[in-house]
Amino acid sequence: MRAVSTVPSRELATFANPRPGRDYEVRFDCPEFTCLCPMTGQPDFATIRIRYRPRARCVELKSLKLYLWSFRDTGAFHEAVTNQILDDLVAVLDPEWLEVEGDFLVRGGIHTVVRARHVGAPLPG
Repeated sequence: MRAVSTVPSRELATFANPRPGRDYEVRFDCPEFTCLCPMTGQPDFATIRIRYRPRARCVELKSLKLYLWSFRDTGAFHEAVTNQILDDLVAVLDPEWLEVEGDFLVRGGIHTVVRARHVGAPLPG
């Protein structure tokens, strides 16, 4: 029996796109995301939605889970954490396009949704 990892990690693993050249979209909904409010230290809860069109690489799910888990003890504004997730995924995937949405639960009577997008250079040919 393999041990389940209990250690968050900022490392994102990838694998070769099994259908390069095909126009398809990958979506993830991560409804248990948490980080800390940098002002109060209180937890912020969100659903992180990730959508992308892969080129050569796809993100491996277990590494994505551990990566998102790594924000649990990090103080970050909603805008900063959503853009950090986008930047990190773009760096390892070089996708045709990628979008990250942070849908944060109400805090102080305000519901916050942050959407960050990346559009890569056109595919050659």
